[in-house]
Amino acid sequence: MAMMVFSSYSLGAMALNSAAITASVLSTDCLHYRIVGLCYWLRCTPFGCAVRTSPKVGHYVPDAVVSSYSNTGQNPWLELGPLSLPNPTARGGGDGTNATSQENNLSKFKNADVIGHPAGALFNQFVGQSGYACPGAGKPLMPYLLSTLDTIAWRYNIPEAVYPEALTPGRREVGSRFGLDLWGTIYPRGGFLHQVDDHKAAAVVAQRAGDIVTRTGQLHVYQPLVAAPRAGYWPAGALLESDSNTGKWQALAPSPSASCTVFPNNLPNPQAEDGGYAWALWRPYSCCKRQGQTFLGSTDFTRETP
Repeated sequence: MAMMVFSSYSLGAMALNSAAITASVLSTDCLHYRIVGLCYWLRCTPFGCAVRTSPKVGHYVPDAVVSSYSNTGQNPWLELGPLSLPNPTARGGGDGTNATSQENNLSKFKNADVIGHPAGALFNQFVGQSGYACPGAGKPLMPYLLSTLDTIAWRYNIPEAVYPEALTPGRREVGSRFGLDLWGTIYPRGGFLHQVDDHKAAAVVAQRAGDIVTRTGQLHVYQPLVAAPRAGYWPAGALLESDSNTGKWQALAPSPSASCTVFPNNLPNPQAEDGGYAWALWRPYSCCKRQGQTFLGSTDFTRETP
C-alpha cells in the first residue's frame, strides 16, 4: 500500500473540527518512524527454549490536541468548545488590559485545553504501512486539562508563583533572554504572561499545559497523560521545552502544518484574529513485538531517542 501523505492545503480548506484534526496525522515528518534496535525474548515450548529477536521500533504518536485561546468558551476546536464554557470561577479571558493604538499591551491571558487526539484508527492504519506500531498514552477525546476547572492554579498562579523556577531568571524558559528571543517562562504554569506577540504567547501557554499533563503529582486539576513502561514498551517521558526528544508540536490553527517543530522556532508566526490557537502534541515511543514469554532485554542501534 502506498504511503499516504498529509496535505496542509486540504486541511487549510476546512474549519478546525475533528475530521480536519484526524486528517492531520498523515504526516511522515511528525511520525518519524524508524528501527532503533533489537529486542530479545525467551520462547519456551514442550520441546525446549530458544531466544527470539524482534525489531525495536521508534516513532512519535499524536497524544493530544492542545488549544490555547483568549476567549473563555471559544476553543478553536469547534466540537470541544462546550467543554470549557465560562463558569462562576472562570468567566472572562483576553488580554490583561484594554489596549489603545498608543498602548503597548504586554499582558496576555490564555485558556488551555488538552484533549486526547481523535485520530484513533486512522493513525494506526497510517503507522501500519511502515510496520509495527507503538500505542500512545492519549485516549481519543479524553479531557486531560481544562483550565476553566483549574482556576486557582491557572488564574491565580497558586502555589507556583513562589516556586524557584518562577523566581529564578533563566530557568525553564522558552527561548533565550540572552539571545533576545525570549518567548516566555514555563513557570508559573498558568494563563498569564507578558509577550507582545500573540502567537508566541499562545505557544508558551500550550507548552505549559503540556508540561503539566505529562507529569504526575502536579498541583493542578488534570488527568496525567502518561503511560507505564512494560516488557518491550518504552513510553514517552515528561515534556521539556525546546527538546524534540520529549515531544514536538504540529500547528493546527489558525494555520495548519504538515510538519512538526518545537518552541521556539524561526517559522512564520500567524496571528489568530480571535486569539485561538491549537497544536497537536506528538511524543516519542519505542516498542517491539512480543516473540516469547520472557523479555530478556534490548539493544539500541543509536542513543538518539526516536
